[in-house]
Amino acid sequence: MRFDMHTPWGLGSLCAWGLSVLCTSQPDPISYLPARPPSYPLAVRNPYLSTWMPQDAVKELPYRNPQFWAGQDLGWSVLVRVDDQVYSLMGMPDLDESHIRPATVQQAEFTSTHSLFRLKTGPISIVLDFLSPASPSNYIRQSLPFSYLTVQVMDAGEHSIQVYSDIDSRWTGAEDHSMHAFSDEDDVAIHVLSAEDAADYTEASDMATWGQAVFASRPSNSSTLSALSGNSKSARERFAKRGDLSEQDFSWSGRSVAALAHDLGVVTDTASVTFAVGFERINAINYLGESYTGFYRAKYPCTNEAISFFLDDYDDALEESLHLDRELAAHATDAGGAKYSDIVALSTRQAFGGIDLTIPSDSLDTENPLAFIKELSSNGNVNTIDVIMPAFPIYWVMDPNWIRLLLEPVMKYLAAGRWQSPYMIHDLGTHYPNATGHDDQQAEPMPIEECGNLLALALAYTKATGDTDWTDQYTNIFQKYADYLVENSINIANQLSSNDAAGPLPNETNLAIKAAVGIKAYGELSGEKRYSDIGDDRTDIFFNQGLGTDKNQTHFVLEYPDWPETWKTPYNLYPDVLLGLDTFPTAAYEMNSDFFSPVRAEYGVPLDNRQDWAKSDWNMWLAATLDIGTRDEFIDDLWAYMTNGKHNWPFSDRYVASASHGNTPGVPVLCRARPTVGGHFALLALKGPRCIQSLSTHKMGDTGRLQEALKDHRNEL
Repeated sequence: MRFDMHTPWGLGSLCAWGLSVLCTSQPDPISYLPARPPSYPLAVRNPYLSTWMPQDAVKELPYRNPQFWAGQDLGWSVLVRVDDQVYSLMGMPDLDESHIRPATVQQAEFTSTHSLFRLKTGPISIVLDFLSPASPSNYIRQSLPFSYLTVQVMDAGEHSIQVYSDIDSRWTGAEDHSMHAFSDEDDVAIHVLSAEDAADYTEASDMATWGQAVFASRPSNSSTLSALSGNSKSARERFAKRGDLSEQDFSWSGRSVAALAHDLGVVTDTASVTFAVGFERINAINYLGESYTGFYRAKYPCTNEAISFFLDDYDDALEESLHLDRELAAHATDAGGAKYSDIVALSTRQAFGGIDLTIPSDSLDTENPLAFIKELSSNGNVNTIDVIMPAFPIYWVMDPNWIRLLLEPVMKYLAAGRWQSPYMIHDLGTHYPNATGHDDQQAEPMPIEECGNLLALALAYTKATGDTDWTDQYTNIFQKYADYLVENSINIANQLSSNDAAGPLPNETNLAIKAAVGIKAYGELSGEKRYSDIGDDRTDIFFNQGLGTDKNQTHFVLEYPDWPETWKTPYNLYPDVLLGLDTFPTAAYEMNSDFFSPVRAEYGVPLDNRQDWAKSDWNMWLAATLDIGTRDEFIDDLWAYMTNGKHNWPFSDRYVASASHGNTPGVPVLCRARPTVGGHFALLALKGPRCIQSLSTHKMGDTGRLQEALKDHRNEL
């Protein structure tokens, strides 16, 4: 099927040029900018649209498929035809070089919202630009479950050029039981792939089997667009021979592909085409037995409408992304240096890529949206409080309303009285997307951990937004958990902390610190001085009187009393600093700065003296409380782990830091793609809430001004 639309050269044609460094011929080695990450985010928007390219696959990009965050291959190929010769840019493992040649990979780059790959194809260069918007203040844009791929032809010099891309049935999570549908409304070609007879809210190896994968494009830059579905070899061979997919019957079976091809004609300079890829679930979340759907559906209830808007929105999304990339890099560099900027940039899409922003499916009421976050890579819990807690610095920086959006589903459940235990619930459901609570009272018990987390998060929200109406309605709940901390945080029963893999402990000092800060937070939240005084009294016990330190007061011990040779990273001090509570004195932070530099291992400081593994989010929390010299050591260590080339998972927040237990340092442990990397923003958060202004205030809306923004971005790179 073919679509014709002749339009002037649009803003999209400038995208990859504006983001990629134009370099001289350097086919080998590949240039990695600003560094070489473990994996590149390609299409990362929510727990079920999370597609990555491992770093060790980049040098073979023409042959390699991307992966779902959990490691499954996803078929996604990109080809370009230059004067009748076809080159593979990505995703052809069975490449027959006699007919389709591999392009040469020259450069790979990431920013906070883009991943770009520059390849050489005979006489021309091509840039693949994968854009996943991070736009938390724009609820429609942020909730759309789609991502962009723009294929940019660079300095073509008068060549006939066609561009092809396809996805396959593996995107459905049930490749042997997949179905295909196609539509072409309003000049938009849309392939829809789904699993047969899939029940709502079901998964296969963390992939959604309900819902539908979507692949779409529309004609642009004076191109014609054609579409086809069927056998992958036949579709690609047809494109190789003809440069389009028209006049061919659609078919579908296992391992079929849904393909789109743009014919750009003779290109004399620069041109581009943009594809949309995504995974849509109409019934996105089961919240207490009611269906919740994506926020965007209030305005765009049909898939075709949503995709059409998403493609229309590309120029604005691109504009916003360029300014976010530049502003975030500048602020992060100022907060912690160039390496810290790299860490923050790689963390941005992943931090928001574990979340769905929703509204009720029946009413589509946007007055009270709810956000749901998946505990990726562990047990898949819904809205785990000790996942929201480590991630919250990114919300503080970009839009603090997300603290409320994520807590509100839990608070509504607690207010209904369905959780009877005296301490704060751990999560809102055993496995995403079923946010059905724990009426059986069997949620994982972390009493001190989650009570302290809730109180600190509530105060963080009110300090950042000035909104006390939301917290006021839950005062009784907050007080209940503050009282629990008062009564149970000196002689602490044997229990888990957030780091449950380390096992339970009695009298864990870091939990005692969390309780003291949490009690003080409630004192400020409620205005009841008695709680603030109790928080200060606990500090006197654990620091001034030395219950939580060694005898010489050189460090906090792992547990008390009388464990002088033990230690743990006391990251729970961070909210005390961020929220200006002054629970602990300056001497406590000076003590930590002196202690942690000598205990560094090959890739930083392990969680505690018993472990060889570190947690990157907690280490950045702790770094934000230390003196500049020690802080920079923590940054250097995390950057070294991120860029060491020893691993290829989406940024793992848990990794082997030390060889002390006989394990290989610098490799990840269990955790992939977790949104807890939002904690890497801890240093940047010290600049204040909403310190990234471009998301809420920047509106250009003018082609000339966007060209100036692109020019500035090129100069900076």
